[in-house]
Parts: sequence; structure tokens; C-alpha cells
Amino acid sequence: MGCCGDEDDDILRQLIADSPSPQSTTGSPENSTGLDSSYSVISPMNSNFSALISKDILRLIFERLPLTDLARAACVCRVWNSVADDREMLTAVFKSPWKLKDVIGNPSSRSFWCDNGLHKFALSHRLVRGDTVASLAVKFSVQVMDIKRLNNMMSDHGIHSRQRLLIPITNPEVLVNSTCYIELDSYAKREVAVLYPEGKPYGKLGYLSERTKEKEKSRILETIKRSMHEDDATVRYYLSVSNGDVRAAFSLFSDDLRWEQQQARAS
Repeated sequence: MGCCGDEDDDILRQLIADSPSPQSTTGSPENSTGLDSSYSVISPMNSNFSALISKDILRLIFERLPLTDLARAACVCRVWNSVADDREMLTAVFKSPWKLKDVIGNPSSRSFWCDNGLHKFALSHRLVRGDTVASLAVKFSVQVMDIKRLNNMMSDHGIHSRQRLLIPITNPEVLVNSTCYIELDSYAKREVAVLYPEGKPYGKLGYLSERTKEKEKSRILETIKRSMHEDDATVRYYLSVSNGDVRAAFSLFSDDLRWEQQQARAS
């Protein structure tokens, strides 16, 4: 949630300097306190505008804003951005509507904090023998299509290649006093705040994603082996010299193959 317009903070201070002082309106008991009706609203037109660059006061105000308004506040100036874009502030506002206990993890993009709708949360279900998408939909009282959409599944058969499924949360009460973990699910292809029934991830955080990445690497390796008609060691060599870039690996392999053919013809 970056600062959209880096206006100079001197503008704010200049407005404060130019704003009328409460003492300048003294002349009656009620005005001597600076509590005249014209000063009852915080704006650049009165002396209370100095509150708008006090970080302590800004925190008290921003904590009560929805995330969309907090994102807008971060675009006003550097002072507001430093308060609105603070991790503790973002976490507090993100948790507030659902009464979450904690949110653990760092999203890959700051845009994650711009929305804390119920669709941002999911329940992690570890798959066991006999599980089907339909049975899980009945168990958790959700729609089959919602499970497929969240997990990026084209058919029910996709369940067999996975270790877990993300279940959409429809009842916000399950979030109360819960701890969520921000994860980028490799199958769902999106970042979600995951709730674990056991209270914490299986093993270390990111275990599922790392294991899935290894399977994906193995699948790519087998595909390249079939295309090149070469052994495992040769494929790994070309992938290593091309820094894992499959297209570059094929290009290098083709160049070497062409050179070998030219040498064979020349001899």
C-alpha cells in the first residue's frame, strides 16, 4: 500500500502556520478556550488541523477506518503514509472486522492488505483417503463450484494430485480468536489467509508449497527429457547453465546439437 502522491510535508506545516489561532478570536469566555463552533470540525481552516500531522492521533483515527479508506489515507502525504502503511496498523485493521487473534506471514504484494473480505480467508483441509469434492462440500456446507474455483480445479479428479484443499469460509464466526497464516497456494495461484483446524500449519510454514514445487520441477524435467531424447544428467546440465530457464536450455541444446552435426559432416 504505497504512497500514491508524495506531497511535501511542508505543505501541511504551511497550512498550520496560516490557519487562524484560537487566541486571535478571544473576546468572549467561550472563545477563550478555542472551542467555538467554527473549530468543532478538524479541517485545514482551523487550529485543530495540527492534529492531522500528529502520528499518535493519526493512529487512533486510522485504526477505526476500513481497509479501503486506510489505503486512500496512505496516498495523502508522507506523514499519513508512514502511519497507514505500518505493518502493525495494516494487521490491526485487517483483523478488526473478524476479531482475529493474529495474522502471521508476509504477503508478496502490499495489495493483499487492500481488501479483507471473507473471500480472502480459507480453511486448510488435509486430504485423506475417501475424500471427494462433493463430500467436502457437504461437510463444510459450501458449494462444490466454490471449492473448485478457490483451488483452481477444472474437474473433481484434480483432488488426487493434492495433499490439501482450501475450503471457502462462509461462517465468519470461525474466524473469531483464530490465527491465520498468509500463504501463496501453488495450486490456487493466489494469496489467502489460511486457517488451520489444528491451530498451526502442518510441519513448517510453507511445507505444502515447497513440496509441490519439487513435484513441479520433476514433471518439467521429465517433459524436457522426452523432448530432448537425452538422459537425466544432460537435461540437468542444460537447465543449470541456463539458470532454470527452459527456453534457454532448449536453445543451448539446439546450438550444441547443430554444432555436433556440422562437425560430423565436416569430417
